[in-house]
Amino acid sequence: MIEIRSIRKEYVSKKNRVIGVDNVSLTIQTGEIYGIVGYSGAGKSSLLRCLNLLERPTGGNIIIDGIDLTSLSSKELRKQRQKIGMIFQHFSLVSSKTVYENVAFALRAAHRSKDATKLRVLELLEIVGLSDKKDVYPAQLSGGQKQRVGIARALANEPTVLLCDEATSALDPTTTKAILQLLKKISSELGITIVLITHEMEVVKELCHRVAVMQDGRVIEEGPVYEIFSQPKQELTKQFISSVLDFELPSHLIDESEGTIIKIQFEGQTAGESILSDTLQSHAVKGNILHGKIEYIQDVPLGILIIELIGDAVQIHSALEYIKNRSSSVEVLKHVTA
Repeated sequence: MIEIRSIRKEYVSKKNRVIGVDNVSLTIQTGEIYGIVGYSGAGKSSLLRCLNLLERPTGGNIIIDGIDLTSLSSKELRKQRQKIGMIFQHFSLVSSKTVYENVAFALRAAHRSKDATKLRVLELLEIVGLSDKKDVYPAQLSGGQKQRVGIARALANEPTVLLCDEATSALDPTTTKAILQLLKKISSELGITIVLITHEMEVVKELCHRVAVMQDGRVIEEGPVYEIFSQPKQELTKQFISSVLDFELPSHLIDESEGTIIKIQFEGQTAGESILSDTLQSHAVKGNILHGKIEYIQDVPLGILIIELIGDAVQIHSALEYIKNRSSSVEVLKHVTA
């Protein structure tokens, strides 16, 4: 378990003082994949680096598996850091060393024997799917392969925690999906707690169990990923969600419509129910589907449908009430009373 207690990080220069992290408290469960999302300058990178004290907090405590890292001596901290792996955005591989040597470096730094190092490196390369690349240099690898080497290196000393600093932002969408699947596999099979920072909500949707949204150094919203996607409260969170669930209609469609336009949200079991067809059969209204989509978040469906209802005002009102009683939420985008 990771406990972040009232963490504050200030950067002081001769001219000014900048608050990077402002009194953040979070609890991350063992084996959880936890996302921290925010735009550039939100404080998410500073917070991540505080977790292994690459950035020493100005105030507060970082407690991992019951040990307060902020209270340790330099020697004790170096030992505890072996239990915290880190994956970087730009891979940070040593170009003059082979794939094998890049992974082995972390083990040698931990004073593993030559035989133990060889056994562990080969095991890790098998896990990340690079057994055939052990004698290759980084320049000969694709971006996704380089990140796989970075993941193998981060796992070298059998950490309990894996920190990911924008691990997929330098990769194309197809490679990103493969890396996310690998991280999910690692978390599931090895029981490692993963904390990742990103500005991509698609990454959070695909990988994370819970997420915190940061702005100006503070956490403004936090919770299970499905809950954040289906019921975002803060405006910034809604902006992030819209990057994945974009349901803005062209204005001319709304202006030219002769009916009432509504947006319906279906959560969980209701996403698979025939609510719309039942509504049209039981009410004297016509319906035109203007937009719709179902996303699966942690294997649970979240559906959004935008439809136009045409008919008598009384029947439309009755249809709306019927839909409201059978769906998670209904928003009227345009109402026609006649």
